[in-house]
Amino acid sequence: MKSSDGVKVIASNRRARHDYEILDTFEAGLVLVGSEVKSAREGKVQIKDSFAHVRDGEIFLVGTYFAPYNFSRGGGHEPERTRKLLLQRRQINRLGSEVAEKGLTLVPLRIYFKGGKVKVELGLARGKRTIDKRETVKERDQKREMERALRRPR
Repeated sequence: MKSSDGVKVIASNRRARHDYEILDTFEAGLVLVGSEVKSAREGKVQIKDSFAHVRDGEIFLVGTYFAPYNFSRGGGHEPERTRKLLLQRRQINRLGSEVAEKGLTLVPLRIYFKGGKVKVELGLARGKRTIDKRETVKERDQKREMERALRRPR
């Protein structure tokens, strides 16, 4: 599925918006080997249980699954290896401090191709409690009821 701005979404994490309150989003490059890019082109990527963390001034994506590419030589790649993300130094420092101080989490929201490069959209998120999730569902249902009432002919 390719959008008008040249972005082809490979994988999206819809569960993240349900489990977390997304405060801010960032676009980061992803360091991959050739067979991982081929696997991404086939759309065989899963980011359901993955997260990012800052270590030694660098940021890494953990738990993302890139399916093995069938035609790769030498065995290809390890499907769930830790992958380095590419961000500017000041962004890494800011994210690292916010995660450490405020207890926030870095969650990948989607992985996509942009200009031939694989990018990941990271969300700076705060975990939702069960009460917050119920409120979100209640607000969505109320909004849906209002839309129905406005569309109903009189």
